[in-house]
Amino acid sequence: MPDANIRIPEEARDRLAAIAAAEGMSLRGYLAHLAQSLLTPAERAERAEQARAALNEWNGYAPTPGEQEDLDDELDRRLAVVSGR
Repeated sequence: MPDANIRIPEEARDRLAAIAAAEGMSLRGYLAHLAQSLLTPAERAERAEQARAALNEWNGYAPTPGEQEDLDDELDRRLAVVSGR
């Protein structure tokens, strides 16, 4: 497969290269690994739906859209607390 060129700020490149080196990888290998390990928004939504379906089948968990929004808000609040935002 041919390589692609991606233009990013030098500081970002250097940071990614340092992270890759710390993992014992080349920058090229690290970026390829990263691309394979991250989920697209559509993939995340699909997995979330699969998890909801499994929970519903297992124990009847079926939040309403309003309950789901409240749960999402609570998760966002907790993530903000632990990340210092």
